[in-house]
Amino acid sequence: MKASAQTNNALCAKLAGNGLRATRQREVVYSVILGKRDHPTAEEIFSRVKARLSGISLATVYNCLETLVQCGLVRQVNFERESTRYCPNLSEHAHFHDESTGRIHDIDLPAETTSRLRHLLPEGFEAASIELSFRGRTKAS
Repeated sequence: MKASAQTNNALCAKLAGNGLRATRQREVVYSVILGKRDHPTAEEIFSRVKARLSGISLATVYNCLETLVQCGLVRQVNFERESTRYCPNLSEHAHFHDESTGRIHDIDLPAETTSRLRHLLPEGFEAASIELSFRGRTKAS
């Protein structure tokens, strides 16, 4: 089975598991996010989707994104006072925000790191997820 068919099957299964159906709009929005893993904003996603679905509205893109987040297919990434970005990487990871270029990079976290971070919580607390971000600039070579 091709990767795109597997992706579409995963999308359909997740949506169905949440009592929703796969629509062309949801499929294209999800495909766009997976196609270029650069943590795009809703407006950037809208621009990319519009090239494939000329009649789509920004509101529809926002609705699709909300559905994809609620179904656990993508994550919202929020940085102070900036537009929400969307990330298809569902594994435990951190983000590095390069302030000189604006790019967001995924930083893999070893399982033992996330385990240690969870142990920092006060007694009786349990984290559903960990969001860790770094800000800085790429070092000049």
